[in-house]
Amino acid sequence: MTYQIHDEASAKGSAAELLKAAKGKYGFVPNLLGTMAEAPALLKAYMTLGGIFEETSFDATEKQIVLLAVSFANGCSYCMAAHSAIAAMQNVPEEVISALRENTPIPDEKLETLRRLAQEIATSRGYPSEETVSAFLDSGYSQGQILETVLGVGFKTLSNYTNHIAQTPLDGAFESAAWTADQAA
Repeated sequence: MTYQIHDEASAKGSAAELLKAAKGKYGFVPNLLGTMAEAPALLKAYMTLGGIFEETSFDATEKQIVLLAVSFANGCSYCMAAHSAIAAMQNVPEEVISALRENTPIPDEKLETLRRLAQEIATSRGYPSEETVSAFLDSGYSQGQILETVLGVGFKTLSNYTNHIAQTPLDGAFESAAWTADQAA
């Protein structure tokens, strides 16, 4: 199904202001946001949840681990590329990005427990195993961070599913990090 990719001129109502804010923040309107503008409530929800996820106790690397792990679990080529590029801009170590893109263990065991938890929450529809939860907690994370991971899963699932339905084309800014599921180990 083809969706119009809106910009601040073609978007209706509140979506126009949200896209204007996104352009100010990123320097361009990502195709994902332009697509979401077709449903202004979705765009508002996604941008609001993104801001709230930024307030979690996770550092930049941990946030990108959650977002990439969920995008991998959901097979979202757009989000895998976008968050790989964003992770690199945020100085996430290359070995972490590669492990997430290839679905191999992250060399840092604590970060690997976060990847496993995020991926398992996404694939099990919210029923991670006791073993995965225990490993996460034993590595030094808290019960609250389990719920912060749930927030990240929900946030990223909105974009993953939008991209699946709309077949959102990848932005030029993310092309160098293009990804397909067949690249994974």
